[in-house]
Amino acid sequence: MSLSLVQSRALLGLDAAAVTVEVHLANGLPSFTLVGLADVEVKEARERVRSAIQNSGLEFPNNKKIVVNLAPADLPKDSGRFDLPIALGILAASGQIDAVALAGWEFAGELSLSGGLRPVRGALAMSLALHGSGVVTQLVLPPDSAEEASLVPTAQVYRARHLLDVVQRFLPSTTENIAVNPSEGRARIDSAPYVQAVSYPDLADVKGQLGAKRALEIAAAGGHSVLLMGPPGSGKSMLAQRFVGLLPPMTTDEALQSAAVASLGGRFSLDAWARRPTCHPHHTASAVALVGGGSPPRPGEISLAHHGVLFLDDMSFPGPPSKPCASRWKPAPSPSHGRRGAASFRRASS
Repeated sequence: MSLSLVQSRALLGLDAAAVTVEVHLANGLPSFTLVGLADVEVKEARERVRSAIQNSGLEFPNNKKIVVNLAPADLPKDSGRFDLPIALGILAASGQIDAVALAGWEFAGELSLSGGLRPVRGALAMSLALHGSGVVTQLVLPPDSAEEASLVPTAQVYRARHLLDVVQRFLPSTTENIAVNPSEGRARIDSAPYVQAVSYPDLADVKGQLGAKRALEIAAAGGHSVLLMGPPGSGKSMLAQRFVGLLPPMTTDEALQSAAVASLGGRFSLDAWARRPTCHPHHTASAVALVGGGSPPRPGEISLAHHGVLFLDDMSFPGPPSKPCASRWKPAPSPSHGRRGAASFRRASS
């Protein structure tokens, strides 16, 4: 069969849109063409896929005209997550694996030149997209990404360490099995909720500051923002860093939403599961770093603090009023400079 279809997903913000990787092999001048609004990272998959297939002991169709289409064509695609589905599509189109058996599976993973699989961003977003749409699909991901995606209830996630681990599952019945131990390379990840003891800095460690402690407790109970002002060394940052410990434990939905945003930014780890984030951007951070942006768009500190605390330390104020309220408020050198020594933080919910 010279045509094969492999399913994958592309990240578009918090959404993981479905992508069909179409591979066609034809006679003609040997070439490898990749279309479908692919970024430079995706187009570089041609060399990674070629080397991974050859170094894995499989046959790459060098004498064929290879056309790979990432549909839909108007959806931007980035990163190396399509390496694995492209490689499987080439192997299926050349008859080395069963193309029909690929139905009901989705794949994502970056290939090394030796055929090993590397983690990808947004694995949790992919699993959440499948869970939200009610689609019953089995997901194959590299190590670390598979454990991340398995946090979603009812997820059917398989971990693969090498291209051969995936190929062995879809070999035609007439083909001899490749010598790979599936118990070591390929395994299903249990989707049971990951539970761990979450600990935060304790407000009880702070001696004194009774008025500030009371204010933090009231703000945490009502979900309010707080502004702390005072001279350097008075304990503003110490108190602010312990504010998150006053918030209630995260629910499963809140933990999934927070982890999905962190996964898009490449910051998620299992050690931070169900732990309310505390984002502490530098006081010179740009607007893009705070609100997000870039190409492709990445979440900023405000989004990364979802269901947690956004801590703005040493934030600047505009110059003092014409009539200072207190003699200790000294005029700023110019309107463009501010008076530091303040800490502001709020319970974030983007």
